[in-house]
Amino acid sequence: MKIIASILLAFSLSACTIKPCPLLDKQTSERLDEIIQQQVIPAHNKAPGEKIADISAAFLGTPYQENTLMGSDSIPEQLVVNFNGVDCFTLLDYVAALSHASSRNDFFTQLRLTRYHQGQVSFTQRKHFFSDWFSLPPVNARDITDKLNTPTVMVIKQLNLKADGVYYLPGVPVTPRTIHYIPTNNINKATLQALQTGDYLGIYSPLTGLDVSHTGIVIKKDNQVWLRNASSLKINNKVVDTPLLSYIKSRPGIVVARPL
Repeated sequence: MKIIASILLAFSLSACTIKPCPLLDKQTSERLDEIIQQQVIPAHNKAPGEKIADISAAFLGTPYQENTLMGSDSIPEQLVVNFNGVDCFTLLDYVAALSHASSRNDFFTQLRLTRYHQGQVSFTQRKHFFSDWFSLPPVNARDITDKLNTPTVMVIKQLNLKADGVYYLPGVPVTPRTIHYIPTNNINKATLQALQTGDYLGIYSPLTGLDVSHTGIVIKKDNQVWLRNASSLKINNKVVDTPLLSYIKSRPGIVVARPL
């Protein structure tokens, strides 16, 4: 891991023209330029949801990889960009940032604003939780969970605090937050009709201290609703489109945020 980080850092420093200096390798750099030219620029005048659909399609087939970001309560945070592998949350980071970007350098700025509270590159300021996306400025989306013509449940969470009093993320403060979610049993035809392509979707977690356990992007195509997500399931282990109803039938519920 240290060797990989050193290679990334060496490449980034040699090509860095903005601050804070993004950390990315040659393959990611080339892919970034390709996505900007082939997906971002052509989708410039499209609605946010359609733009997100086009950009996220470029990540289909990307390997699932967790722990690609760099930073902790004892390790300085870096603005990491890694298109070689994504998890369910970094996928959303990159897609959201690209959807607002107008150029390569603007992507780095948008990623900083997307990933961090007030755009401050710091482990404690990173938006670690899905609900941070619509709670911490600059917000990336608005919570529409209770506006989808479907009964919701309200839960008050102490984010980052486990039931035994231990923190999930040492160094990150506990945040009290009200979470609205739609129980899976309440999801019906009206719910699916109210969802829009490009909506960000979280799978509600009943665990103490967590808001969601997985995230993805709603895609409507072929008369069906799909969840575009970085799947860690052994059968996938990459970014795939999964039928939403099939995916959530054994999960407790959903939280939905609409992109700005």
